[in-house]
Amino acid sequence: MTDTPETADYVQAFTTDRPVDPSRAALVIIDMQYATGHRDGALAKRMKAEGKGTTDWRFERIHALVIPNTRRLIEAMRRCGGEVIYVTIGAAREDCADAPIHMRKFFQDVGNYEGAPEHRIIEELAPAQDDYVLRKTSIGAFASTGIDHLLRSLDREALFMTGVSTNMCVETTAREAADRGYAVTLVEDACATTHKDLHENTLRNFQRFFGKVRSTDEALGLLG
Repeated sequence: MTDTPETADYVQAFTTDRPVDPSRAALVIIDMQYATGHRDGALAKRMKAEGKGTTDWRFERIHALVIPNTRRLIEAMRRCGGEVIYVTIGAAREDCADAPIHMRKFFQDVGNYEGAPEHRIIEELAPAQDDYVLRKTSIGAFASTGIDHLLRSLDREALFMTGVSTNMCVETTAREAADRGYAVTLVEDACATTHKDLHENTLRNFQRFFGKVRSTDEALGLLG
């Protein structure tokens, strides 16, 4: 991603480039589930029924870019000896009692709880037997899963983040990871959210100290 005037400032002088060791890398795929990550899922259907076209950019981008690019990254990560980690969002059961209050109604309205069809990871990105799947109830994965312990146990240092939504669960998880010392790369054309401006603003902000923003092709180059 080319630096914009907003990011090409004094912050760059204090930013450290960290080389990527593919053998210590992990691909973290955020919330690519039917509930909110598929054009035939509950969120898309609800918005369409209510006459709201605000999600068009999101789902067009998911199916045109995010899914195929994530598949490419999965294949590359497995070839180089990296790990593939899926993070899902949703409740443990139908009453969503384990979800934070501010998330509970959302989970209930889109039927996002373990065992429900909407909670499933979309078929095109289905995990392999050796992949890790962690369920979160919070926006960021570090707040409600054991992802930090898992990454350290696996000796992973470089994280490549993809999924939805760019400005919510992806960004929060990426910032949490950066503050814990991980070298984080947001793969910009493997992420999506509701509006283009929200997506691009996240990328601009993330480049300020937190980590790198790269295209899928650039990320693949780093993985060798």
